Amino acid sequence: MKAWLRHIPALLGVALLLGAIYVVQQEFRHLKLHDIGESLRAIPVSALVFSFVWTFLSYFILTFYDRLGTIYAGHKVSYGRVAFASFCAYSLSHNLGFAAVSGAAVRYRLYAHWGLTPLQIGKTVAFCSLTFALGGLVLGGAILLVEPHAIPYFGQHLATIILRGIGIGLWLVVVAYVTLSRAIGSFQILGHTIELPGWRMALVQVVLATVDVATTATIFFALLPAAPGLTWLIFLGVYVSSYTAGLAANVPGGIGVFDAAMLFGLTPYMEPPQIVGAIVIFRLFYYIIPLFLAGALFAGNEIVLRGGGFFKHIARLSAPQAIGRWSEPDFAVTTATGAVGLCGAMLLFLGLLSPTAEFGWLDSEYAELAAQAGQFIPSLIGAGLVLMSIGLSHRVNLAWGLATLLLIAGAAFTATQDNLLWVSAVLILTTMLVAPFRASFYRHANLLSGPLEPASAVSLFVLAACLIALATTRPHMRAITNDAWWAIVLSPNAPNSVRLSVATAVLLAGLAIWRLLRPGRVRALPWDDTTRRRLIAIGGADGYNAAAIPADGVVLGEAQRAGIPFRRTGPVLLGLGDPVGQEADRVSAIWRLRDLAQQEGRHPAFWRTGSQLLKVYSDLGLTALPLADDGSLMPHPGEAIDPDRHYLVCQAERDLAELAPLLPRTVKLG
Repeated sequence: MKAWLRHIPALLGVALLLGAIYVVQQEFRHLKLHDIGESLRAIPVSALVFSFVWTFLSYFILTFYDRLGTIYAGHKVSYGRVAFASFCAYSLSHNLGFAAVSGAAVRYRLYAHWGLTPLQIGKTVAFCSLTFALGGLVLGGAILLVEPHAIPYFGQHLATIILRGIGIGLWLVVVAYVTLSRAIGSFQILGHTIELPGWRMALVQVVLATVDVATTATIFFALLPAAPGLTWLIFLGVYVSSYTAGLAANVPGGIGVFDAAMLFGLTPYMEPPQIVGAIVIFRLFYYIIPLFLAGALFAGNEIVLRGGGFFKHIARLSAPQAIGRWSEPDFAVTTATGAVGLCGAMLLFLGLLSPTAEFGWLDSEYAELAAQAGQFIPSLIGAGLVLMSIGLSHRVNLAWGLATLLLIAGAAFTATQDNLLWVSAVLILTTMLVAPFRASFYRHANLLSGPLEPASAVSLFVLAACLIALATTRPHMRAITNDAWWAIVLSPNAPNSVRLSVATAVLLAGLAIWRLLRPGRVRALPWDDTTRRRLIAIGGADGYNAAAIPADGVVLGEAQRAGIPFRRTGPVLLGLGDPVGQEADRVSAIWRLRDLAQQEGRHPAFWRTGSQLLKVYSDLGLTALPLADDGSLMPHPGEAIDPDRHYLVCQAERDLAELAPLLPRTVKLG
């Protein structure tokens, strides 16, 4: 059951994306690029200026999230620094998605340099996330109480009393949070004390987040033409619902899901071209322009921090040993994941971007082949890139290779079409972005992690059969103008047998690819004399004979040139110290121990680690708790990382009570 529950967010994201594809396909069937262009030209200059100003105001408000967060964490940072960190973190996480990874990664890189401990950075990130959620709860409750029918779909299919009851429930959550902040101030979970901000700060959180969400919605609202019946509050209901759906889908920038939900909610009030025109400008102002500014600022900051060694480091990125030093955290992995995912979504919806294709400049024979392929092949490449982005997020090296090949194939195909040269350019730039970071993807796929197993052979056979089925189905579908595979599945003009076969083939091919692409199973070595001698041979001083906690086994890195002993302690798989061995393989040993913990249904933790790899442990979502010289937890951790101190790395709120018996009796939880 736990294994299935871990997949619920992914399944929800897939369901929302499929729903978005259906909505967009229905709304875009008769939409032309000319109509969207006319809608863009019809937006007044005053509306553009107004929206741009409100965009600046929105990002200005977001800076106070981090300002209050650092105060709550106990390490106040100057406003100029938190403004820089906030703008970079939010701009990149808005576009790349996976906010828990991308936004937290930027904050960790910057705040760690400014002296915050991992625990303080974790508190700041949690505070910012909670603040945003409070704003959504306040405005969501207000909409459900005043304009419950403004919520797309649910407003028309649920009773008003139910919607208002939900709205009251949302407000009660906010009231309870503020009340608890004043009444108790702190509480304990599994023996660890969680401190709430003071009730005054909690009130400021609620007000600040409410104003922020309302301001962001106003950016979009100002770009829409006046429409009968569309008030600001009704639009706010559509916007909050659409933004929530985009977050739940967890795709980069909510691409497709947010846009489809806005189309669905605003279509009763105005024409689709007007909505699409506003979406284009909104994404330009709130997403694209800040992304380029934040990327340039963050890159400039890295150059300043690293000095002359920065360029030498970039030149060595292809070398295996670079991986141990680029986990600060591994920003390259996050960037590649988001970029490849966005390219996949773009190719999936390529038929909507360019309903007609011109091949006049090609030789007639090649032009005929390109015309026959239509949007079918690009949409399949797009689906493949979305799967590759998932593999990249897991640092799978096979995903890096296949993503590069698919990007090149997509660029080559779109280059044959006169009106899609810009798509080809985007794919080429993405290939240039992803290609240099081969060393960052160091985990073997299930297909390559050992001898060919029967399950992998079956997956290969299924994949080949599905590709053959798709290749033989396409020639019979020339009657469909926009013939991406998902358009064939949704089209009422296609025979039901063909629709079912295409849907089944794509689904089975996707499952087969993922089974081949996912990280291979981790096999631990037993803790015996042979294993201890092997650890000594790769760099262990004494094979951990002197460890205070006896080991149960050893996990080796992907290259088997580094290893880390571990012990099973109830629901925790406890790594004993940092991995020993070659620097290039130490990081993968940490990740493989995490994988082994997931295979066994346990939580990963690490005891008596040094400070060198703390940023890698932070990538796993773990918190570093400093240990005193006698091995007990320090009651008052320092403000900065001490290179001479050891740490207990775990999820403190969940695992600390289980690990406490292993520590000296002087340890005091909380």
